[in-house]
Amino acid sequence: MTTRVQKRTRVSLWILSAGVCIAASGILKADESGRSSSADEAAREILAATGVRGGLIVHLGSGDGKLTAALAAGKSYLVQGLDTDPAKVESAREHVRSLGLYGQVSVDRLCGRRLPYIDNLVNLIVAEDLGAVPEEEVMRVLCPNGVAYVGKDGEWTKSVKPRPEAIDEWTHYLHDASNNAVAHDTVVGPPRRMQWVGNPRYSRHHDRMSSVSAVVSAAGRLYLSTTSGAIVCYEGQ
Repeated sequence: MTTRVQKRTRVSLWILSAGVCIAASGILKADESGRSSSADEAAREILAATGVRGGLIVHLGSGDGKLTAALAAGKSYLVQGLDTDPAKVESAREHVRSLGLYGQVSVDRLCGRRLPYIDNLVNLIVAEDLGAVPEEEVMRVLCPNGVAYVGKDGEWTKSVKPRPEAIDEWTHYLHDASNNAVAHDTVVGPPRRMQWVGNPRYSRHHDRMSSVSAVVSAAGRLYLSTTSGAIVCYEGQ
């Protein structure tokens, strides 16, 4: 599924003590916290247009890091910026550190045409220009229902990676309402590699039940029940 959103040019006005200065649309206005209000607005528009409400976001061409940092709009987001220019990478890192966001947000150098992620991992890729990265590589790293939001010739293109029909959902304790404990899934099998790691880290205790007592998955979310009684939700595939 693909939609197009026309880019809008923003012109910000600052009233100075000596008069009025008209700034170019590429200049970002900073608030007292050090964040860029224009970057925050752009991030809100991107997240609203793509419908991504959590998970891993990758910003290709992170530049000064302002939009990269702004994409971390809540605790449910983990953001990584990538840029081919080492100087821009360092500048973006400094900006992210100044906001106290480094960890939830990180920036690294992109080398070559291949993205440094395992298959089916990323929820959202944002790029004004893909550069040398082919579209096939973008789709490789996106998880099912993941979104690529790419700019080209003054327009933004939203592309959603379809969920394969061969991947089933496990919506009840025993698969579905029939409780037959058999999934209609031809993709699942013995693990061959690590996809991602999340809590709880340990599944056994010497005098307690397994720390993960129930797991269900639907609509791109994984829900699990722990021995503490907590219900944990992972946004992803």
